[in-house]
Amino acid sequence: MSDITLDLSSIGVATITLCCPEKHNAFDDKMILALTNIFLEVDQNPDVKVVVLASQGKSFSAGGDLAWMKRMAEYSYEENLADAQVLAKMLKTLNEIGKPTIARVQGAAYGGGVGLVCCCDIAVGAPEARLCLSEVKIGLAPATISPYVVAAIGQRAARRYSLTAEVIDAESALKMGLLSTVVASEKLDEEVQRFCEMFLSNGNEGMSAAKKLIAEVGDQPLSDELIKHTSAIIAQLRETDEAQNRLGAFLDKASTSAKKKG
Repeated sequence: MSDITLDLSSIGVATITLCCPEKHNAFDDKMILALTNIFLEVDQNPDVKVVVLASQGKSFSAGGDLAWMKRMAEYSYEENLADAQVLAKMLKTLNEIGKPTIARVQGAAYGGGVGLVCCCDIAVGAPEARLCLSEVKIGLAPATISPYVVAAIGQRAARRYSLTAEVIDAESALKMGLLSTVVASEKLDEEVQRFCEMFLSNGNEGMSAAKKLIAEVGDQPLSDELIKHTSAIIAQLRETDEAQNRLGAFLDKASTSAKKKG
């Protein structure tokens, strides 16, 4: 069985599944490269409308594979730098997919697994989900995942949990923004499907622009340049076929509804 599977439904939902339950879906350098390529593939595929990142077994992802980390301990600085940059590229690729992304978190997500969760737009968790920034336990730091973790939970919470390596339960993860919603395990797929349906009902170009916009304006001061930039974006979007068609349909529906009420 492949360590990763990719399934594309007829309605445009691409489900990427980590398939190494025996090692808690931990990833190594080969798996990181494979994930990067798959993320690029779904991003570039016009038939893909929504991306779901899931995994088999009790754990979502334990982060770095122990055998891989053991090999890295023997690397030179230059080799470690190159290796880290490959991991960073994988995370950045997932974070920048121009389509809605959903993490299906059924169990434990540790270290780099938390990074995968934070790179997705939505994280649907089960009550059994446990998240942990565990790197300091082995003398490391959550370095490559830190931009996405801090963006998700803020500096204050990131300071606490990256220094203590506390295990975060599902409800606490929900409160701090690591998880978007928590539902019973048996309803996890139903909740993922609910979000997929919402995304599928929206304009693809609009959602892609929204994702890019949020990344661009996040933590930026309110300046004349920023206002001009956001104004230009909405002006450009209004001219697209997608916006013209969707707006026209919306106005027609509103007009018909008003006539019926009148």
